[in-house]
Amino acid sequence: MKTGIYAGTFDPMTAGHFSVIERAARLFDRLIVLVAVNPAKRPLFSVEERVAMIRESVVGLGEVEVSATEGMVIEFARRVGAGFLVRGIRSLTDFDSETAMAAAHHSLAPEISTVFVPAHPDLSFVSSSALRELARCGADVTRFCPPGVARRLREKMEVPRAAV
Repeated sequence: MKTGIYAGTFDPMTAGHFSVIERAARLFDRLIVLVAVNPAKRPLFSVEERVAMIRESVVGLGEVEVSATEGMVIEFARRVGAGFLVRGIRSLTDFDSETAMAAAHHSLAPEISTVFVPAHPDLSFVSSSALRELARCGADVTRFCPPGVARRLREKMEVPRAAV
């Protein structure tokens, strides 16, 4: 059984992430979308919220699981017997940083291969930070992320109104 891991902070998951998940799910017998906790980042959503949003979004995609880790992605991959790391690519800038990361992963775990999967070209400009900023400004983000994510973003960004 070929198992792939698609790891990221997913704060929140974008339509670009979803397009990578859809494509990667067709490549592997089992795909694990892994919310990787990065202590250097201050996420908008908790790990539990991010896992829940992704789980809701991937219903019906087949053998797609969702999990989270605070440790190294390579160690998680070894624990679950994954032979592949999936990396989403939006641009040449992503490709440069992702190839450097793939080289580091290879030096730590040569038995695990990195597979680059491009996001749908129409979504290449959508990042989690851009999505959060659009939502903060009150923009309609429904075409840039799954429906459950858009709803939760609206809820998070609502400014409480003072009682009149």
